[in-house]
Amino acid sequence: MAFNFNISLSVLNHLGRNLYRSFITVIGEAISNSWDADANNVYITIDRDSNTMSIVDDGIGMDDNDFQNKFLKIGYTKRKDGQVISDKRRPFIGRKGIGKLALLSCAKEIEIASLKQGHKIIGGSINNSELDTAIKDDINSQDYKLGEITDDVIKLLQQLEHGTAILFKDISEGINNTIDYIRKLIALNFKFSLLDKSFKIYINDEVINERELDDLAKSSQFVWIINDYSEPYLESDEFKTNLLERAKINSSLPIKGFIATVEKPSQLKIRSTDDKITLDLFVNGRLREKDLMKYKPTARVVESYSYGQIFYDNLDTGTGKDLFTSSREGMVTNDETFKQFLDELGVIYSKVLSDWDAFRLRHKQDGDPDNTTITPKQRKAQELFFRTMEDMGLRKKIKKNTIVNQWVEVLSDEVKFNIPSYTECFIAENLLRAFIKHNKIDTSEFNSKVANYKERETKNKNRANISYDIRENDDSLFYLDMEDLSIKSDPDTGNGPSIEKSAKVYRPIRNAIGHTSIITEQAKNALNVEFNNIKARLDKIVDSVKKDDSNDS
Repeated sequence: MAFNFNISLSVLNHLGRNLYRSFITVIGEAISNSWDADANNVYITIDRDSNTMSIVDDGIGMDDNDFQNKFLKIGYTKRKDGQVISDKRRPFIGRKGIGKLALLSCAKEIEIASLKQGHKIIGGSINNSELDTAIKDDINSQDYKLGEITDDVIKLLQQLEHGTAILFKDISEGINNTIDYIRKLIALNFKFSLLDKSFKIYINDEVINERELDDLAKSSQFVWIINDYSEPYLESDEFKTNLLERAKINSSLPIKGFIATVEKPSQLKIRSTDDKITLDLFVNGRLREKDLMKYKPTARVVESYSYGQIFYDNLDTGTGKDLFTSSREGMVTNDETFKQFLDELGVIYSKVLSDWDAFRLRHKQDGDPDNTTITPKQRKAQELFFRTMEDMGLRKKIKKNTIVNQWVEVLSDEVKFNIPSYTECFIAENLLRAFIKHNKIDTSEFNSKVANYKERETKNKNRANISYDIRENDDSLFYLDMEDLSIKSDPDTGNGPSIEKSAKVYRPIRNAIGHTSIITEQAKNALNVEFNNIKARLDKIVDSVKKDDSNDS
């Protein structure tokens, strides 16, 4: 029997021959067809040398009538008959009946053969160059007959009692992707096996499973589980062993899934490609929208670390309104059901935003600079601490849940105060030295004290057998501390605030910090108060120098 398309060839061309742009989308459409046909297995064989690919399933198959009046009838869908599930109780993926057009888009010749139990093998071949000529000549679809199938595709069904085989010959732009890349994308993009454990996908005779994502699992640090979701990937040894934090999120909508973050954004990039792993939406096991965060951008650094999978089957409304675009690669975004889902996603992701920074800091890593729960100065101090720990080789050595890790956690919290305090002191004291030198203020009253400091330093150098200079500048000013410097630059006159007055309180606390001590909360508060006073007085000193400079000019 000769078969023909049940649609105008010009409409066929405009409707969908170029509708599906990516190689993985074409494979995905075939996988979806196999799911709807109640297949248990889909066998994908890719031969890069011969530039061919075959996709074979053990679904129910087609007879003459099915092939002509269902498969070749563009727009035919079982849902028109009120069916929304298959005989195996699987939710149908197909809706519009145009997904099969994907099969025309990626090869110069496509052969389709099918075997229904109790029937003979039937099918037809499509030569795209001949189809182009027929479209150009405006041939009626009834007069354009599909070619005969060859033994190349027939033999793919010989070991099966029923099923369908598609053979792609001379793939249009070649098979540029590696097999590993294709396996990873299928593992990421199709989750039918979560709905039916008997459904398996093979590439070159190897089943696809969560092991395709081992690299991603090992890179993942934190995960947020939505509504008690579980799947093999999340329970794999690679994921659980390397995971640092696991949190739960409850949603009022029947949403399930997870959001996870990796240690470094580069770990979300798929090697040797421009693709990256994102937070995606699945409906009835099939990827329906990539990168959901484009609808809910936060402009926060966390997004570049995030990926995940959200499952919301309520977006497939059965025989009702279709929320999927004609390309089947996205959602109708102005639909109220989808808007409600996006609002809930915003609520869910807000939890991720609030947790992520705390988790990162807890594990001694840079966090979210836009999180204002700690000041930018404190955050930079912790980042310096973590980076120094890494440079010292300590971060990898110190294991979680050990006594040493507890010691480090105490220090990582204290550095938020100690490092900025030391830096503030460094700036304040050196500005005062520069001010005293600029104004040629006499400091001879401290000569005896400076001489004692220098003598002590010389003895220490001799004890250590150090013959080289330690200080870049041997000026006497650099042997004076805040209290000494304040007496010469901003003395206490008894009439209001001064640096000397604050320095008396500041000195013993500053000395404790300078000697790497951890200080009390009361001391921290006092140091903050006094330094704010010093800062205010420094502003006046700096302003006075600016005025002098302008007068000199």
